[in-house]
Amino acid sequence: MSNVIELTDVKRYFIVGDYVVKALDGVSLAIAQGEFTSIMGPSGSGKSTLMNLIGALDTPTSGTVRIDGEQTKGMSEKELAWLRNRKVGFVFQQFNLLGKLTALENVETPLMYAGYPARERKRMGIEALERVGLQDRMYHRPNELSGGQKQRVAIARALINNPSILLADEPTGALDSKTGVQIMELFEEINREGRTVVFVTHDLNLGGRCRRMIKIRDGRIEE
Repeated sequence: MSNVIELTDVKRYFIVGDYVVKALDGVSLAIAQGEFTSIMGPSGSGKSTLMNLIGALDTPTSGTVRIDGEQTKGMSEKELAWLRNRKVGFVFQQFNLLGKLTALENVETPLMYAGYPARERKRMGIEALERVGLQDRMYHRPNELSGGQKQRVAIARALINNPSILLADEPTGALDSKTGVQIMELFEEINREGRTVVFVTHDLNLGGRCRRMIKIRDGRIEE
């Protein structure tokens, strides 16, 4: 299988006052198409920085990052935005839904930026919500949904552009344990369909369910 994520000797440094913070300090890894990988590490380990690089939200200080064959370093903000919109679906801990929009409208949002016509957006949005089992909640707003339902909407939105990579940052962190397991099972289903899933978590039980676990500490891959 081809690699959809490749990092080679990646360093990401930040200047804070008189100090250089080495958020990532020489990370190399490859994730193949269709893998289900967890990234684990304590607070401050560098996993959020790693997630930002994989998601084309940031570029490295040195080294190379390739997402589905495209090198991010040297890209303009517009080019990075295009890469994110087409190649990566994001799922966050706090859902990041727009409160005034219905579930369907939230899911359609990335398609608006991509220039899809209204009828096509609605058809694709309905299909995405059906995929995550929320066809009966598509006209509800976020304040009318449970935490688990909000996360399912967020997952449907992340999948709407058929991205190569689904990147989940602590997606069960705001949910109770039972709902968290249900959401994890949904990620497992999505992975079985062939999607590459990168799952960032503190939870060893959930991280251990992934086929591969990457542990990071002090900006370096530990295991």
